[in-house]
Amino acid sequence: MDPIPENPGAPLEPHQLSPRRIKRRLIAALIVLHAVSLLAAVFLVVKSKGDAPKGRGGNAKSLLNLKPKDTVGWVSIRGPIMASESGKPWERGAEQWSRRIEQLAETKGVKAIVLDINSPGGSVGAVQEIYMRIQRVKKEKKIPFVALFGDVSASGGYYLGAACDKIVAHPGTITGSIGVIFSVSNLEGLFQKVGYKQDPIKSGKHKDIGSPARPMTPEERAILQSLIDDAYGQFVQAVADGRKMTVEQVRPLADGRIYSGNQAKEAGLVDVLGDSFDATKLAAELGGIKDEKPRVRRDTEKLNDIFELLETRARLTFGLGGGGVTVNAAPALPRGLLYAWSGGW
Repeated sequence: MDPIPENPGAPLEPHQLSPRRIKRRLIAALIVLHAVSLLAAVFLVVKSKGDAPKGRGGNAKSLLNLKPKDTVGWVSIRGPIMASESGKPWERGAEQWSRRIEQLAETKGVKAIVLDINSPGGSVGAVQEIYMRIQRVKKEKKIPFVALFGDVSASGGYYLGAACDKIVAHPGTITGSIGVIFSVSNLEGLFQKVGYKQDPIKSGKHKDIGSPARPMTPEERAILQSLIDDAYGQFVQAVADGRKMTVEQVRPLADGRIYSGNQAKEAGLVDVLGDSFDATKLAAELGGIKDEKPRVRRDTEKLNDIFELLETRARLTFGLGGGGVTVNAAPALPRGLLYAWSGGW
């Protein structure tokens, strides 16, 4: 039997539930998830039937032959750009954003994609994962991309914008910060005060490069600087290719400084000063869509939000994860090479 709580009207805590009741609740959650998926499927079918021509042409045969309306795909990239922790489809990370881009590109009727970016950048690998997916889609599907910069689209955020055919920014958008950073802390003095000492056993003299327990040697600094220079050269080349500029033209602009949208346009780093309406209209023009008010498709984001909500609800109900649920937690700064503006974290 389940334990009797001190307050009979209060809900039981997860640790007070019997295995049988936990099993019943898990089954109930699965039933709810299945029902939501069925409702979503019914909605899509009804929506497609609603678009069918009326009269004799509105039968099943004409529905199958119905040409989908031309639309502008929309992908929002918000916050730090890094790999997701678990790779779940409804999480936000480089894999999920890349997948959304590819799914939209393969959706019938999508003629152009707006990349809505509000990010200070992120890890080099995650940024390049999305960048290369954009390049592949442009080459294979012949779909144009328009970047829309929000409050901040700096460093890795700008790197993704450079992959697009056009960039739209607000006059006050913070952008630029073209460069690479590798943060190394030296805590040797603090360790001495608390009596802490590291004594690593390593396979080579550079295996603990970047250790916070000792000063960096000149040779190690040269190694890391070479690494930074290589990643920086890739960034500069990506901007030069995307903006139809030479590397020599980009380098004076790529010293790590940030720009306003106005300044970026004057420097040739942005094409248009505008808002989401302007970005959608520009994408429609590039995609050959003639509608004055082009349709925007972002269905996948709504479904992902539903799954994320269901997972959060499950954690609240069953106490999954051990540590409960953290709301609005600040993302941790990833380690390693970063295409990131440190002021945006």
